[in-house]
Amino acid sequence: MEPTEILALAKSSDPEDREKLLLALVDLCAASEHGAERIEAPVQALMNSVFMTLVANAERQIRQALSQRLAAAEWAPHALINVLALDEIEIARPVIAQSPVLEDADLVRILALATLEHQVSVAARPAIGETIVEKLLATGDPGVMTALAGNDTAAISEAGMSRLLDASRKVASIRSPLVRHPRLTPPMAEQLYVWVGQSLRSAIVSRFRVDAEKLDREIAEAVKSSQFGDVVAGPKRSPMVASIEERAEMERRLVEKLHDSGQLRPGFLVKALRDQRLGLFVAALARRIDVPVSTIEHAINSAQPQLLALACVSAGIDRSVYDTVLRLVRELNQHRPGGGPEEGRRAMAAFGVGDPEKARNVLKRVAAA
Repeated sequence: MEPTEILALAKSSDPEDREKLLLALVDLCAASEHGAERIEAPVQALMNSVFMTLVANAERQIRQALSQRLAAAEWAPHALINVLALDEIEIARPVIAQSPVLEDADLVRILALATLEHQVSVAARPAIGETIVEKLLATGDPGVMTALAGNDTAAISEAGMSRLLDASRKVASIRSPLVRHPRLTPPMAEQLYVWVGQSLRSAIVSRFRVDAEKLDREIAEAVKSSQFGDVVAGPKRSPMVASIEERAEMERRLVEKLHDSGQLRPGFLVKALRDQRLGLFVAALARRIDVPVSTIEHAINSAQPQLLALACVSAGIDRSVYDTVLRLVRELNQHRPGGGPEEGRRAMAAFGVGDPEKARNVLKRVAAA
């Protein structure tokens, strides 16, 4: 097709002409795949004009096709790539992810002008530099931070890793990619060990030479101290104890807020376990059935799973959900509560109590014995 014909199609508003133009552009793209040096300057200038004219009036389908085809092209017009990168996210995503034409200044503009989804795409872009990483960290958005934590090729400094580590205290989705991040150091891994679930702790232990038993003892002691209000104050308090105390306080506040608003429901208890937050489950269960936290701790650490069953009855957790609750608690609590088949039958029998208040009173008596 002659250049003048291509330009005429670009100026046409006829949908059929646009379709012909797209086919012509595909041919040009295919030719360009042999190298930008094969495209003469006049042809390059013509392509720039055609592309920009097309995008100004193009329908969504054509813009998306252009984005997908031009995403990896080194010869693609800089202005066009920037226009596509600021388009709606489904159109912008291929270009943001791959285009070698985009420079740091372009990425900064995207972060400033586009949507949160665009920011997440920038965070996942391979080999982004320190300038862009700093801009992404400054957003503080959980989705952006999670995408950045999962980007092994990003130029994240040690300070940047520390910021991601701090954010992972509150944002669970950051933890898994951080555990596997190549820039995670052993001291960072020990800090991360404190607030991840059992499966991620196993991943940390297999990757780093950490003393899991020692860390588990310190965590248990810190949790106990925090619950009974005797955490050592001042400079003697270790970072691990401080982290445990901070997390326990956040969990207490969340539980009270949910309780006061009437939202502390059985579904939340199960979700806490699925999110690998055993401490939150214990605090929420204790508050829901109005018993001391120590009562629930006794139930989940005993060799009698029927105690956990009684707590579930009191909390309004259905019998059909109990097996899931027991399995999740055991996964997070070193296979406790224990008990064999006989204790399992007694646990099922606990649901025969029926009355939540009666189940609570039985649980309190057994725990106090």
